[in-house]
Amino acid sequence: MTSKVAEAEMAPGDPSAYANRRTDERVAAKFAVRFEHTEDAARALRVFSINVSAGGLCLRTRKAYDVGSQVRLSMDIAGEEFHLNGIIAWVRDEEEAIGVRFTDVSDEDRARLHRVVESFKKR
Repeated sequence: MTSKVAEAEMAPGDPSAYANRRTDERVAAKFAVRFEHTEDAARALRVFSINVSAGGLCLRTRKAYDVGSQVRLSMDIAGEEFHLNGIIAWVRDEEEAIGVRFTDVSDEDRARLHRVVESFKKR
């Protein structure tokens, strides 16, 4: 089994490429995530988050995804409904997990994501 990371994020031979590249704090959080594309929804009915940040989330899924694939997610996090675009940033086959980096997030949604992350920190 392998771990794959978006090649665009890693420079060959550069040890800093493996450093934490996240700008937003992650918190452990479990909630249901739905894929809005019909073909994904049919194969990923029970997908749950592992953690979330204002910049993305980690999901547990048995469906295979390619790094760089675009996805559209729908989720209810702590009473806040989100419909967000993302890109598969990494895949960990052995853990059946993927990392999704949110793209094209409005200022309003980013502020709501920050509030949600803060609410999980208080639990």
